[in-house]
Amino acid sequence: MPNRRSVYFVSDRTGITAEALGNSLLTQFDTFEFKKTTIPFVDSMELADRAVAQINATAQSDQNRPIVISSIVDEAISARIRECNARVLDFFQVFISPLEQEFGMKSAHAAGRSHGLRNSQEYFSRIEAINFTLAHDDGQSTKELSRAQVILVGVSRCGKTPTSLYLGLQCGIRCANFPLTPDDFERGALPQSLMPHRDKLFGLTIAPDRLAAIRNERRPNSQYSSPEQCRDEVLAAERLMEASNIQMLNTSTRSIEELATTILLQRGLDRHIF
Repeated sequence: MPNRRSVYFVSDRTGITAEALGNSLLTQFDTFEFKKTTIPFVDSMELADRAVAQINATAQSDQNRPIVISSIVDEAISARIRECNARVLDFFQVFISPLEQEFGMKSAHAAGRSHGLRNSQEYFSRIEAINFTLAHDDGQSTKELSRAQVILVGVSRCGKTPTSLYLGLQCGIRCANFPLTPDDFERGALPQSLMPHRDKLFGLTIAPDRLAAIRNERRPNSQYSSPEQCRDEVLAAERLMEASNIQMLNTSTRSIEELATTILLQRGLDRHIF
């Protein structure tokens, strides 16, 4: 198929950097269908040879050369990967050389620096953020909410949990999330446990038809997933959040990355880069 291409993310470490940068580029070609494969920890010539053999086999079976996005630091291993039958985009070759020229020095050429344990305090802060977020998912605990940097509120299945986990895992933010329920709407007030922390609340909302589709995957043909129930809950939650002066963000068409970045920006929180 002319609009179907194989893509390999090849790295001497986890492949996260290659995937992140590569996927950003691939989104610009939305008429193509990509079959993506990650080959991590290519840190020897033997493993590089195996990767090249796999890529060349794909080129032969696809009858179209794959795209290889590489983030390998070692020059010899990187050169071996570039010998494969593919269009190779080597991020270190593209970006490191100009920086070496600008700084007037050679780079360290050390693998793993972007995701390594460079600073033990940063590492333990990240683990703390993840543990905090897991412990405060879906309102299961109200202890130590004062330590939360942001508390997400919204109806069930509007995207609170995945956004919270992303903020904890990728951004090092202590994020709690709390469901707004029909009981809250009947009282016309936020849950009492959230009242002391109103300055940390951030609301998520969603289109009712999108919410019904998501809930139907979990509980098909139930009152919980009915269009009427979803519409009533969304409208009531939005009224409650507006009355409480809570910032609100619609999750219907936004990715988790977009949601997290917008929340950080609007709440004035710093992303912790690890």
